[in-house]
Amino acid sequence: MTDTITNTPAPDLAPADIDSILAALASGERPQRPSALSAAFTHGWRALLKIKHVPEQLFDVTVFPVMMTLMFTFLFGGALAGSTKEYVQFFLPGIMVQSVIFITMYTGVGLNVDFEKGVFDRFRSLPIWRPSAIIGPLLGDAVRYSIAATVIVVLGLILGFRPDGGVVGVVAAIALLLVLAFSLSWVWTTFGLILHTEKSVMGVSMMLLFPLTFASNIFVDPSTMPGWLEWFVGINPISWLVTAVRNPMHGDASAGDVGKALAASAGFMVVFSPITMRRYRNKN
Repeated sequence: MTDTITNTPAPDLAPADIDSILAALASGERPQRPSALSAAFTHGWRALLKIKHVPEQLFDVTVFPVMMTLMFTFLFGGALAGSTKEYVQFFLPGIMVQSVIFITMYTGVGLNVDFEKGVFDRFRSLPIWRPSAIIGPLLGDAVRYSIAATVIVVLGLILGFRPDGGVVGVVAAIALLLVLAFSLSWVWTTFGLILHTEKSVMGVSMMLLFPLTFASNIFVDPSTMPGWLEWFVGINPISWLVTAVRNPMHGDASAGDVGKALAASAGFMVVFSPITMRRYRNKN
């Protein structure tokens, strides 16, 4: 007995209607595109959530500033000012600037890690304001800078630091420092997108930061230095930042000092933010 198999031709299907497909995929109203501010704050919140999952990230804004402040205060205080209490009056605003500036380089390191993991490939495919993925983490890092600055001020008060500018002067100095740190972070984001590994980003950043911070007016008065070194300290933008932060804390704020610091900050952003965004758009 032989079974006969009959092949029945498949019915012709009408071409799918695009509107029907979109209606099937979108069961509800399509959400509005987030604003630029909302997207930036969302990315900033993401940067802060990293601390929740990796609490060790708080070490660089708590342990590192305390260690630097105590070490240099007790190493140099007696030799340079006769006592740690006298030295901390001059030194504390400077070490606050140095600590925050060193922390800014981790912005570039984190950006490099995210790119190597492919996280930013997903961000660039989303219908959001493109720069928010860069600006958001910078805003989130401002919280970390605030913590570091607050820790140093509290420690300084314990060591005998007494700012003549009072609370207003201290708050104004920290606010100015946050603006300066935000602008300087654009330098490290550029390095984070140009260099290939996080170790290279950290190495290059440290290679630039060490001479700029130590050859400045953070630790000693430049008038005690050789002429050629005093000249370099005078044109060092880190020295401008330190002076702009130190004077308000001592109740001696100068529009000229603040203007030089803000001009340096604007220069960092004008030069490095376009490079960062171009590398962000074109980086594979």
